Amino acid sequence: MDLLNTLVEKGLRREQPTREEALAVLATSDDELLDVVAAAGKVRRHWFGRRVKLNYLVNLKSGLCPEDCSYCSQRLGSKADILKYTWLKPDEASKAAAAGLAGGAKRVCLVASGRGPTDRDVDRVSETIKTIKEQNEDVEVCACLGLLSDGQAERLREAGADAYNHNLNTSESTYGDITTTHTYADRVDTVQKAHAAGLSACSGLIAGMGESDEDLVDVVFSLRALDPDSVPVNFLIPFEGTPLAKEWNLTPQRCLRILAMVRFVCPDVEVRIAGGREVHLRSMQPLALHLANSIFLGDYLTSEGQAGKADLEMIADAGFEVEGAGEVTLPEHRAHAGGGCGSHADAGCGAHEGAGAGCGSHEGAGCGSHEGGGICGTAAAGPSAAEPRTDLVAVRRRGAGTDLAPNA
Repeated sequence: MDLLNTLVEKGLRREQPTREEALAVLATSDDELLDVVAAAGKVRRHWFGRRVKLNYLVNLKSGLCPEDCSYCSQRLGSKADILKYTWLKPDEASKAAAAGLAGGAKRVCLVASGRGPTDRDVDRVSETIKTIKEQNEDVEVCACLGLLSDGQAERLREAGADAYNHNLNTSESTYGDITTTHTYADRVDTVQKAHAAGLSACSGLIAGMGESDEDLVDVVFSLRALDPDSVPVNFLIPFEGTPLAKEWNLTPQRCLRILAMVRFVCPDVEVRIAGGREVHLRSMQPLALHLANSIFLGDYLTSEGQAGKADLEMIADAGFEVEGAGEVTLPEHRAHAGGGCGSHADAGCGAHEGAGAGCGSHEGAGCGSHEGGGICGTAAAGPSAAEPRTDLVAVRRRGAGTDLAPNA
């Protein structure tokens, strides 16, 4: 296909595709799917080889969030039967992180529900970061705490944080349909605060909330303009007890096309398959490794993920390798500039307008990882592709905030 050849050439040059080209990727047929995956895979391998970066989530504080994000099991008014607990102590958080690091994770993502941290919360998280880094010398730490006030990003950086996550989630034009307690501009502002403080910015999206192809392209183009170093792609888990519980809009093929489009638009950034991969990609997960170079290991914030051992087996069986602690994730041109805003000339890094931030630790995943992920149980007889796979959604009952061992 001329389209795919053009997109590969642009991806190897870090040149942004047109909106029409990005939309055309989402409009390809299932018969063309393997061609799309192969083309985007060339771009992925050019910049990241066959390495897969592993990330591990630690939910520092679960539930009782005052924000009303429709996709989130921790939202205001949520009836989801999730774990609820207040802040983990630094030693507890470090112990939780150690389980993921033992499984091969390179980055630990510290997430807390809420609109944003108080100064006391920043002190608490700073102590946790220091504790984790004292006990694990080479670990990367990403914080995901929601709205940041002036100076808080700098304090997290001084404490040893390497990155900050705050997702845009969906297009600016539809953002008000999923959240009313903060704005799209609030989220943009927090990503900019992370950039300005010298933190590696992590910002992504959630697919499957009823958005159009145009909405998906809009948010991915906005992400490219913000120039984060990592872009998590989440697939909505319609969690019972949330307003989007009936939104089952994704197929494995649709998820792969979305990942391919993100790779073409953001060719040289860390594209992470985040929450929902187990529920929506299912047996097609290995194909997604040809598009993304990063995944979460084990469970998410409030829901179960694929067992860590199964993640490692999948990576090996697909012919990929886990990225080591001594390896640099980003391509040389981004890593040398510290990633972040303005690290390369044609990144399209723009000065978006906005103020405030808003809740950044969404639902069962945080740090770029949406809600669900559980693979708890499978139907006795194979369900049709059109049937919602509610059997794959399971609330997390182990790991952080419990006395049970995590699924790492």
